[in-house]
Amino acid sequence: MGAKETINGIPVTEEQIEAWAAEAEQGIDVAALKKRGRGRPGRGAEPSQVVAVRLTSDELTLIDARAREENKTRSEIMREALATYAA
Repeated sequence: MGAKETINGIPVTEEQIEAWAAEAEQGIDVAALKKRGRGRPGRGAEPSQVVAVRLTSDELTLIDARAREENKTRSEIMREALATYAA
């Protein structure tokens, strides 16, 4: 294995490869693997749509400050603002 082989920035060692091989030899729970979702988690019963919005750096600064204050993501703050406006 090359010295530059990493996973998420962590070097992969021969010991780690041997541990993975031993785990695989014991058997892999395919049902557990299939339960893992792909991509971002859903927000409801239907797929969400991505909508592009252009904002100035000042607008983003205000949104990000509010998000930090409320310990939320930028997207959560924007969704809440839209829901309040549309109500």
